[in-house]
Amino acid sequence: MKAEGMFLIISVVIMLITALGLKFLIPILASKKMGQKILEIGPRWHKNKEGTPTMGGISFIFATIIGFALFLIFFSENVEIKQMICALNIIIYAILNGMIGIIDDLAKLRRAKNEGLTPMAKFAFQAIVAILFLISMRFTIGIDTTLYLPFIDKSIELGVFYYALSFLALCGVVNSVNLTDGIDGLASSIALSVGVLFAIVSFLKIDDPTITFFSAVLVGSALGFLIYNFYPARVFMGDTGSLFLGALVVSMSFLIDNVLLVLVYGFVFVGEAFSVIIQVGYFKITKGKRLFKMAPFHHHLEKCGFSEIQIVIMLTLINALFCSVAYFGMGNL
Repeated sequence: MKAEGMFLIISVVIMLITALGLKFLIPILASKKMGQKILEIGPRWHKNKEGTPTMGGISFIFATIIGFALFLIFFSENVEIKQMICALNIIIYAILNGMIGIIDDLAKLRRAKNEGLTPMAKFAFQAIVAILFLISMRFTIGIDTTLYLPFIDKSIELGVFYYALSFLALCGVVNSVNLTDGIDGLASSIALSVGVLFAIVSFLKIDDPTITFFSAVLVGSALGFLIYNFYPARVFMGDTGSLFLGALVVSMSFLIDNVLLVLVYGFVFVGEAFSVIIQVGYFKITKGKRLFKMAPFHHHLEKCGFSEIQIVIMLTLINALFCSVAYFGMGNL
């Protein structure tokens, strides 16, 4: 089957399972009082979101597992062993990040605060999972430590430093997606733009069924979740969903052997994280002054008077533009 056909089937299946799953999951989460807690320092108008069911990311994690089973049963005939092992590594890596998110979300609900695992504990879990992922990729399929430099068509051999760079990318992007998940529909919409990019890559540039599959996962998960998460949200994905999505987003760079390109196709995700780093650094250097009205950057835009829908549309279009740039930066893969 052509990439287009497989993409359509997998994405539609995952979208339907995600949406139907949420239809039944949201009342259960509400009945168990598994509602989002809002930080006191957040925008005051976010207080009306308090109590909205969270951990909705469970729906697209489950849908992805079902989608992967279908992929193995119906679409694996022409998939090379190396590609299949790589896909399995990515699925396990994403699920493990989702499990970290579940632990974090349950801790928040137990404490009735928007504070779950400590930052150090959360990072420690993410670091362990990232290291295990890199070890598995190294010994099961062999990672090419030659780094292709986008746009200038040059390559450099990094050796062991490639793993250090990959580790930073894995942990950094996963947390970037987590930080971006702050207003209704934002993280899902940007993940959708990344999924569309890699779908086009699989149609026109790289004949790799695993790229087709994971692009379908991102598109199907995002569309299915946005039915209930677009403003005004009836459910939040929680860290459960954002860490899982973040793992998928950064893992796409390993499918094209170009870990640096995530900085381009994930521009808004990475930019949101840098806005927090810049804000904290500026605050310390100036002894109390703030560069942004609030960080991450989407909250700054809110305080500047933009609505949540305007921010989602604006940032998604910006990321779509950078996805277009990333497409041409891949060179002749």
